[in-house]
Amino acid sequence: MGQAGALLEHRLLEGANLYFPRPAVKLTFDVSGLAELPEGSALSLARAVGMRTAAVGAPNSELRWFTLSRLVSALTRQVARRGGVVRLAVRSRRGTHPNEVVVAVPWRHTGKVDALAEGISEVLDAAGSRRRTIDAALVRAGERLRAADEGGEPRLIEPSVPVVGITGTNGKTTTSRMIAHVAMTAGRHVAWSSTEGVHHDGRLVVDGDYSGPGGAREVFKCSPLDLAVTETARGGILRRGIGVRRFDVSVVTNVTADHLGLEGIDTLDQLAEVKSVVPRITKPKGWAVLNGDDPRVFAMRHLTAARPWIFSPDPNSPSLRTALDEGGRATTVLDGAVVVVTHGRVVPVVDLVDVPMTLCGLSRANVENALGVTSAAMALGFTAPQIAEGLTSFLPEQNNPGRMAIWLYRDRIFVIDVAHNEAGLQALLDICHGLRGPGAALVVSLSMAGDRQPDAFRKLGEMAGLAAQQVVYTRTSHYLRGADPNQLAEWVAEGLEPTGTSLSARFDSELEALEWVMGHTAPGDVIGFMSHQQRDEVKARMGADGGHAASVDEIRSLVLGDGSS
Repeated sequence: MGQAGALLEHRLLEGANLYFPRPAVKLTFDVSGLAELPEGSALSLARAVGMRTAAVGAPNSELRWFTLSRLVSALTRQVARRGGVVRLAVRSRRGTHPNEVVVAVPWRHTGKVDALAEGISEVLDAAGSRRRTIDAALVRAGERLRAADEGGEPRLIEPSVPVVGITGTNGKTTTSRMIAHVAMTAGRHVAWSSTEGVHHDGRLVVDGDYSGPGGAREVFKCSPLDLAVTETARGGILRRGIGVRRFDVSVVTNVTADHLGLEGIDTLDQLAEVKSVVPRITKPKGWAVLNGDDPRVFAMRHLTAARPWIFSPDPNSPSLRTALDEGGRATTVLDGAVVVVTHGRVVPVVDLVDVPMTLCGLSRANVENALGVTSAAMALGFTAPQIAEGLTSFLPEQNNPGRMAIWLYRDRIFVIDVAHNEAGLQALLDICHGLRGPGAALVVSLSMAGDRQPDAFRKLGEMAGLAAQQVVYTRTSHYLRGADPNQLAEWVAEGLEPTGTSLSARFDSELEALEWVMGHTAPGDVIGFMSHQQRDEVKARMGADGGHAASVDEIRSLVLGDGSS
């Protein structure tokens, strides 16, 4: 039969993960050979592993494919029992590709899980032979498991200080930075990890993307340390698990379309399942801070033992009332101020107009981030005045580089942001529309990493075409991730086509796009500029020609329209 049970991946997840709230091993098998087995042979295998009443279906039928994950799950339990493991939790699901089945089990020792993986693979490879061959393979698999050395144990961090876990599609890094800033402003020693590296008390100690368990380990190397803040991204959860045993406070910002079609995550519901791991491992006496305006995030309150703390800019949101009725807390906006609500008590924190990141309330995304930060900070024990001091002193360009930076250049307004997906672009466009005066044009410079599905590029093109008068696209070589740069541009152009707009230009660097924008816009125009690879160079180029980052007062003037800038 060939390699029916070929082990495609053997991955140790050293912390809470998609499958279990503790370390697990993820085994991915090629089961295409099992799908092609004659019905009698498939039934023999099912009975050999304990599925007495299984209906296996005809070769390559939908019933056969539906049954395969259950069959491999039963096989895993059978091998474990023969190896002396009486009780074993097993989770199985379809893999990234149609011919794959993923099986996950908890683990304590590497040697045992290695033997388990080898035994399962051997039995699957023997499935095309006679019944006694399958039985013999099961016996050998059990003996191998019994004889295996225990091997190493998981390296799971037992936190000695409070830990905040932050996840979501958009706003993770901004939220991490803001919570850390509130803590530092209040005099605490804090370390945080994110896609921008690991920082300790405001100083970069490790550069790079540290939004996984490696970031958590680096955070706990920092000393002195009063608070740890860890950004927890989808990829880290799927590939390695979460690096700490539990969180004191978790924050889930939102779940929107991004990285779909990768690693078996094809839908928003599946993506939400991945993100929900963070509140799942939040302590029962801790708080799960959840976006009440995102139904998938709001529903996570049912998956955690932690108390719910819901945030929404809308004080009449049903999610807030539900949270309060369930004994939780809520953070919202009343009369232009951030407030925390409990039963019978409203605690004012800060006026939105005084929080620079919200751009006087213009940036809804950062209003939501400010609400989430307020919730998490108060859940950690910070007072309203301490939170207000942190939020009002956190500046867009100085404290949050790369996110919603407003630059003024020759009477033009640049809004520079990573905006790496549809939700990020929409947030960018919302700010651009709010800053654009009568008769001014909007120009959008698009770019995006290559590890997205074609429809994601088309959607960005459509959104930009509906909003802007001119659209350009930059192929960011550093973030192509194996994709064809010309194909990415074509997908963007396809998205633009129904809007009646076409790409005005295509570039190989963000600096080239900037030069074009400088020469094709007029005073008063607003430019939404997505920047990933040459952010510092773009700003330096504008600065060398008289441009500058807008001050808090200039931003206030632009948003409120008093003309004083």
